Amino acid sequence: MRDFVAIQWQRACRTLASAKQLVDSDGDSAASRAYFAAFHGLTALFALRGQSFSKHSAVRAALHRELVHSGQWSSELGNAFDFLMDLRETGDYGGLTQVSSDTAKMAVTKAEDILDAVKQTCPELAP
Repeated sequence: MRDFVAIQWQRACRTLASAKQLVDSDGDSAASRAYFAAFHGLTALFALRGQSFSKHSAVRAALHRELVHSGQWSSELGNAFDFLMDLRETGDYGGLTQVSSDTAKMAVTKAEDILDAVKQTCPELAP
């Protein structure tokens, strides 16, 4: 389980770095990478708690149920993940709609906030 957690956390950090690199040149991909950074960070957090999920919507539900509604995390962090999840849909499947550079920058900031919260909740993840 520890290996899985470590790999998920590495993916979170790596995809956040990718999002930052893409933010000015490819808003769609940056938004997608920002979402996956948050997703992998949350996957690591929940794995440390002995939980795993097979759907992205299940991670979202667990975030709201176990972190936001319990009072451990603010509703702003829950809303940030929802924003990232919706924006990823636009970035990956938006058709004529594209993610602007400014919106991608906002996504990166929200992903950073979520990963910071994951580190505060599970300090053993931070190097």
